[in-house]
Amino acid sequence: MEKFVINGGKPLVGEVTVSGAKNAAVAILPATILAADKCIIENLPEISDVDVSLEILGDLGAKVRMLGHNTYEIDTTHVNCTAVPDDLSRQMRASYYFLGALLGRFGEGQVAMPGGCNLGPRPIDQHLKAFTALGAEDVVECGQVRVHGCGLKGTHVFFDTVSVGATMNAMLSAVLAEGQTVLENVAKEPHIVDLANFLNMMGADVRGAGTDVIKIRGRKALHGCTYSIIPDQIEAGSYMVAAAITGGNVLVKNVIPKHLEPITAKLELAGVVVEEYDDAVRVYRAGDLLATKIKTMPHPGFPTDMQPLMTVLLSVAKGTSIVTEGIWENRFRYVDELIRMGANIQVDGRVAVIEGVPELQPAPLRASDLRAGAALVAAALSAKGTSEIEEISHIERGYERMVEKLQGLGADIKRVKKPASAMPEAL
Repeated sequence: MEKFVINGGKPLVGEVTVSGAKNAAVAILPATILAADKCIIENLPEISDVDVSLEILGDLGAKVRMLGHNTYEIDTTHVNCTAVPDDLSRQMRASYYFLGALLGRFGEGQVAMPGGCNLGPRPIDQHLKAFTALGAEDVVECGQVRVHGCGLKGTHVFFDTVSVGATMNAMLSAVLAEGQTVLENVAKEPHIVDLANFLNMMGADVRGAGTDVIKIRGRKALHGCTYSIIPDQIEAGSYMVAAAITGGNVLVKNVIPKHLEPITAKLELAGVVVEEYDDAVRVYRAGDLLATKIKTMPHPGFPTDMQPLMTVLLSVAKGTSIVTEGIWENRFRYVDELIRMGANIQVDGRVAVIEGVPELQPAPLRASDLRAGAALVAAALSAKGTSEIEEISHIERGYERMVEKLQGLGADIKRVKKPASAMPEAL
């Protein structure tokens, strides 16, 4: 087991390059199954969720070959298994994308109920609704989800709630179905568009991604392609917050500024200066951080994945801030850790009221999930003194080489092994 040890209170200064988008990569990798061919995927982030996805592909029969840093060739020609291994599927939420891809190509798929961050109930009923509408049957029992349906046919699906996962799984299962599929009330996040672009590069006909309605004309077959994944907007936002809370000046490179607009808008309201360039943003602050109100919403609203990071920033802003979580009901579990650092935060259900304090204090901390972990890193970077963060495996699910990138900005952070617990002496 390892932990982060951070000596905070130093401004971050310099340049940092953002990696490929985690939320796009974990859908695009299963989508390669639909090609039954070789695909070269570039700009894959070096994170544990990608490692698990590649391992799943290998276990299903794909040939996976690393061509260079962040670039892999995936040959799914001889995929011959439609059941994802339990131990792997339980390691990340996004393993359910293999259901849509396997159903689309083979007419069947099986995945254990997925794991990942515990942010509250995240049912897959909307995923199954799409599969059923296409003509598949599903069974959920003993922790397994099985879908089966030969000869999928295009259909109309109106999602009851906006769901990124259900939107992506519906796209994966529909691209090889006979006829046209119309998906309404869909998610519009950048990684939805990225998946659609990848599917189209393989020969699919997906239109409308990024809007409320996606139309898919089924193809008889797809083919391999070379594709580069978009930059990760949440990783970019994380470094933007870290620069702001430490009073630093950071150029965040390899970004798409348009994707960052919801984050940039709130940072500017909080007194942070964000200068946009073609593929980079510079972040610094000229004065005090200011209180503001935030409510997380589906894209193009403020992203739920950035909520913990903005809450950390607002914990040292002047005045009273209110943060409302509109997506996940358990997303404020990390607040107890911030209170240990001296933050003044009151949580009532999905609403947090934050009274800004002059500064946070160092403390021993524990990451409860991916984005909460990143938020605690930002908090520790701002606190003068030494903080230790445990359960860093959560963080490394979604951030490539975070320690090295922060060290490049002047942060005093290192990854150290936790000493083994002392064994009790025999009586």
